Amino acid sequence: LKKFKQNEYSLVITDMTMPKRSGLELLKDIKSISPAKPVIMATAYGTVETAVEAMKHGAFDYIRKPINFDSFQFIVQQALNYKGTAGNSAPVAENKSSKSKPVNLSKEIITQNQVMLSLLDVARNVAKSKSTMMIQSESGTGKELLANYIHENSDRVKRPFVAINCAALPETLLESELFGHAKGAFTGAVQDYRGKFEQAHTGTILLDEISEMALPLQAKLLRVLQEYQIDKVGGKEPIPVDVRVIATTNQNLIEMVDKGKFREDLYFRLNVIPLALPPLRDRMDDVPVLVTYFIKKHSKINNRDCPAVSRETLNILTNYHWRGNVRELENVMERALLLCNGEEIQPNHLLMSSQLGEATINEDLAAIETQTSNTPADKSADDTATYTETQISTENEGLGIEVGMSMKEAEKRFIFKTLNETKGNRTHAAKTLGISIRTLRNKLNEYRAEGEDFELEPED
Repeated sequence: LKKFKQNEYSLVITDMTMPKRSGLELLKDIKSISPAKPVIMATAYGTVETAVEAMKHGAFDYIRKPINFDSFQFIVQQALNYKGTAGNSAPVAENKSSKSKPVNLSKEIITQNQVMLSLLDVARNVAKSKSTMMIQSESGTGKELLANYIHENSDRVKRPFVAINCAALPETLLESELFGHAKGAFTGAVQDYRGKFEQAHTGTILLDEISEMALPLQAKLLRVLQEYQIDKVGGKEPIPVDVRVIATTNQNLIEMVDKGKFREDLYFRLNVIPLALPPLRDRMDDVPVLVTYFIKKHSKINNRDCPAVSRETLNILTNYHWRGNVRELENVMERALLLCNGEEIQPNHLLMSSQLGEATINEDLAAIETQTSNTPADKSADDTATYTETQISTENEGLGIEVGMSMKEAEKRFIFKTLNETKGNRTHAAKTLGISIRTLRNKLNEYRAEGEDFELEPED
């Protein structure tokens, strides 16, 4: 502790049990001196009580002996990249080239954020091990994409990648879906069924939302992770499996263990290599590149021209509190693309509301106006955003756009509204909508096939 007071350290690693004082006491002293300093606790006598106690007093993470090197290395790098580290001056094992060029990402992972690049770099380095991984992050951050990335960078890349959502099925069905069942095991089991573990043999299995698994089934999963063999429902002999297990959750599993809702032994068995994706609000420098990516993606899917994004719109997007993370941003951009009838996406196309995040768009815009209220008098008015939610909704009055409406229906109403204003002239309507006449013609043919009845002016 004396050395800690005299010198600047980026990270503290301490044993829980020491001759003169406990690691927990040392943790409390360190946090009283430097609250933001990351501290990793290690012990050979780990219990959930001590883990919870350490976390409550600000420990960055907790690792049990004997220490798995891959897991330990990852936790250390995560701690050093932690944004609260004093000065952020000495990150270790940083990818030196990542600032100039990104790591070899999968097609779906779009980032230029340094924390994300470091996370992906570490994930790629540990991907070739067989160790289980636990991805704990908020909803919408891309947990399944990260699991896919790990599989793509592993020795199992040419083998199956099988995902199952543990929250989607009741316990009885989930057991059969995971481990399979034998013919005659229950009414309706007319033939043998290979469960997800058998399907993933020699590959990777993703157990999505593992926190939703019932306790009795958790015990069976624990045995699979210990023995690497499964018992089919109604089967007579265990079946060996060779799988790499990745689990994901948006819950705090330590708290669930403390409340008796998740098995402690299963938690430690799964949490060999812990991974945590940052929420979008902590990687706002990624918003512009994600916006560009999603516009291009959904322009192609919807066969539409790719519009630009105005400065006001981007200003709003980079100051919004993304409660739904990347998934919410993608939904907002898809909606904006379909509502945009020109060459540029404007704030009134976003249609964001208080239901979509902790901050309402009014609050976001107010914050932006406050930030820009002291700009020089000669600065362009385009540099500030002054839309309000009322103004935004007013822009779309008469279109029949409602909360909960599908993107396809919203697009259809926009097209018919535009055709009505152009008196059925497809050429003028296509120009107004910012799409090609061919795209409009294809859309109208789709609507006719769906039973829509409408009259159009002959084409020019």
